[in-house]
Amino acid sequence: MKKWMVLCLLLVSGMGMVVSSQTDRSGLKASMTRGKQVYDRYCLTCHQADGGGVPRMNPPIANTEYVLGSKQRLIGIVLNGLNVPLEINGEEYENPMASHAFLKDQQIADVLTYIRNSFGNKASAVTVAEVKSVRAKNK
Repeated sequence: MKKWMVLCLLLVSGMGMVVSSQTDRSGLKASMTRGKQVYDRYCLTCHQADGGGVPRMNPPIANTEYVLGSKQRLIGIVLNGLNVPLEINGEEYENPMASHAFLKDQQIADVLTYIRNSFGNKASAVTVAEVKSVRAKNK
């Protein structure tokens, strides 16, 4: 009887993990879809369709520490813009990035999740709560 109960508990918990995993994947997919729309509207011109940027003007967002590293720093760049020279992969970029603080928290979370998981990047998603936290610190 005990073996049967243990087996049932294992099956139930395993099914819960599968459902949770599917929910996480569908949530990521929805965020990526929304994020691509934001990227195409606000980011594509400077950072290009392949995330490669424009040499010596707009930095690449493919496989860079600025994208794959600190989420708080990346959110801060979107909210505040960037107006200092930046060296990425041995190349300097000087074109300023305007603030995109006009975007809603969900839009910022989605576009950064898209960027952190596109162009060969693989990093954790950015959440609305993380964006709200950084935005609150900037006030």
